[in-house]
Amino acid sequence: MIRKILYTLWLVFFVLCIFFCVKSANIKSFIGMIENRTFDIRQTIMTQYDTKSASDDIVIVAVDDASYEYILDKYGEWPLSRDIYVKLVDYIEKQHPTSIAFDLMFVKSIKSSNQADKALADVFKRYDNVYASMNFDNQDYDLRLPPHLPEKLAVEIDNNSPVVDINANSYTNCRKIIDGILNNTSNIGITNVSRSDDGVLRKMPLVATYKGKHYPQLGFAVGLSYLRSQGLYSGKDFIIDSRSRLILDDRKIPLDSEGNVILNWYGGQPCYRHIPLYKLIQLAETGTVSNEYNFKGKIVYFGTTASSLFDIKTVPVSKNYPGVDVQATYVNNLIDNNFIKHIDKSITVELAVILSLITILIVLSENSAIVGAFASLSVYLAYILISYFMMRFFNLWIDIVYPLLSAIFTLIISYIIKYFIKSRDFDRQYMLATTDGLTELYNHRYFKEQMRQMIDSSTRYGTQFSLIILDIDFFKKFNDTFGHQAGDAVLKQVAQTLKRNVRASDIVCRYGGEEMSIILSNTNYDIALSTAKKICKRVSSRTFKLPKGKETFVTISLGVSTFPQDGISVEEIIEAADTRLYHAKNTGRNKVGD
Repeated sequence: MIRKILYTLWLVFFVLCIFFCVKSANIKSFIGMIENRTFDIRQTIMTQYDTKSASDDIVIVAVDDASYEYILDKYGEWPLSRDIYVKLVDYIEKQHPTSIAFDLMFVKSIKSSNQADKALADVFKRYDNVYASMNFDNQDYDLRLPPHLPEKLAVEIDNNSPVVDINANSYTNCRKIIDGILNNTSNIGITNVSRSDDGVLRKMPLVATYKGKHYPQLGFAVGLSYLRSQGLYSGKDFIIDSRSRLILDDRKIPLDSEGNVILNWYGGQPCYRHIPLYKLIQLAETGTVSNEYNFKGKIVYFGTTASSLFDIKTVPVSKNYPGVDVQATYVNNLIDNNFIKHIDKSITVELAVILSLITILIVLSENSAIVGAFASLSVYLAYILISYFMMRFFNLWIDIVYPLLSAIFTLIISYIIKYFIKSRDFDRQYMLATTDGLTELYNHRYFKEQMRQMIDSSTRYGTQFSLIILDIDFFKKFNDTFGHQAGDAVLKQVAQTLKRNVRASDIVCRYGGEEMSIILSNTNYDIALSTAKKICKRVSSRTFKLPKGKETFVTISLGVSTFPQDGISVEEIIEAADTRLYHAKNTGRNKVGD
């Protein structure tokens, strides 16, 4: 039990070490990219099953490829003359839309006449539900001086979160739209986006910061307009609470550390109804009311979808996604209160520890490595499925990569440790089975096995080996005089003397009782005899320490035999050595018999 507890604690410590290691910038960035891909996969699966439907209240007037060709053929150039937009807005406003938003930049242009610009600016003054867009950048001052923007465009945000940096999306310059629009309306949103390191757009900023002031993102501004029109939001101030949520009455919008919202994508592409711009132009110019195009109560977005106009984004569910559809998704998420919340890193660590502990329990409880690995992988698969369903039904982004990496490393290390422990246990069991507990010499069973192997090897390669058998002189009398504890002490010290006076390749065994043996590989009789005499002399000259501080001297008698001249079987070799041992005993002891 203590071993299992220590084993578990060590692995938990190992898991925590992994988390400290992955804080390295490169590793963290790499794992972050993989985690983002798991988000994309989950979102793609969800959109394939149409788990969330896009709002019918959002309509996109698209400058698609057909409209772009129509404009070039009829008007001879792009961008479209701005007085055309005036006709389009007037046409749509007759049906009382909730709002009209232009994901188009009405910047100063030599192609546009002052009269057309003034007419467009008047539209923004005439209707309070029309929104324009503008973009911030970090362009050098020598190209363009940072313009001053009207105070009315900025919003105040009370940030009570210790995590959210509302100034993370900061810019030093701005490509200003025409002054007439800036002066006539405060309905201007920023179209800057937040891309991940891999270039995929998964998030959108709440606001962009310019000259220390905060300007709302276009989608955020248009979405708020819809909520107000439906009586779903009545406030004017924006508050971020201590849990990093933007409070909009009953809506609590989760923000990441950089003040971004994580978009939740909808099924189908395009998932919003697209009306080709050229068809709307035809209707507006003739004043025809079409039953097919109903704008009453709708959010109408103008934007480009033609690939040649370069407003195509890479998003989790598509590599070619129109920027205006991204804006529409932002508005749709705000209407549905449908943004994704990325769980805190602390919860990710807890999940990793839980998965690792489950892995440890499986490894400890299951003897079969295959079954244990399969059970662990089943748990990991269940975790992946849970993370998918948590996003699908609860809009929660649960990290997959960190916990699974931790659990898989734990699984690998667990089995390494387990088999290392088993190996040590096996070695210990083998040692207990082959050694004598008192002298720590090899036992009689091991002696017989080694003798057989030595005969086989010597026979195969035509070599010799020798055997020394020895016996402590008068050992029974010694036990009777000094006691068995003293006898045990002598046996241990004789065994130590033997091991110190032979080669590492020689095998020293306790043959039985006070008898011991030495197998000398690749050794002829003369060398074995010399070794036996040396051992005999070393034992007789040694002082043996006994319990209670007593000391004594002992002697041994030895017999030597050699394969193959003294026999070709285990029994013959042992018998030859025994015969010479007893000859030594019968002729005075403390010597090697011949």
